[in-house]
Amino acid sequence: MRTIFTTGQVAKICKVAPRTVSKWFDSGRLRGYRIPGSQDRRIPREHLIRFLKEHGMPLGELEDEAMGKLLLVGVETVVRGQLLDLMPPEDYKIETANSGFEAGIQAESLHPDCIVIDFGMGRTEAMMIAQNLRKNGDYADAVLVALLSDDDTASGFDRSVFNETFRKPFDAALLAERIRTLVGRKKQLA
Repeated sequence: MRTIFTTGQVAKICKVAPRTVSKWFDSGRLRGYRIPGSQDRRIPREHLIRFLKEHGMPLGELEDEAMGKLLLVGVETVVRGQLLDLMPPEDYKIETANSGFEAGIQAESLHPDCIVIDFGMGRTEAMMIAQNLRKNGDYADAVLVALLSDDDTASGFDRSVFNETFRKPFDAALLAERIRTLVGRKKQLA
């Protein structure tokens, strides 16, 4: 994963001439730095992604690393709708699954950064989904969030599988903000 781009590489991503990228850079619209003792420009990945988003340009090959990918498993329709409203589609790709089987298929195609599992689907199935995801090396670093009812929290279970737990009822805005924080942290470390 490239972290620094030349003007030529940025031009290819943006499908413009290298001179156009140089003009963006020289005008201050595209942030970066010059190599000491040279006129060559370098643009850090985060500045390029910010520039593309601000100007409504397609992210192209950067989309996978720029967008947060979220899988909602068994999440109630109301909560799902609230999360879709709170997490803009230009920043987050959100898929849903209603069973363990669907979750496996969706996880395989989406490669989610965060997986929210609602225990309302059944505690046994929810725990099995979480444990299977943790066992799979492809999802070992995915953020797992559990949505629990009072029954789930009262009976106690192994919380170490999850990065975060939310007890119902909860504020969807708080959940969305926590997901943004955890996914943002994950993407910075990647």
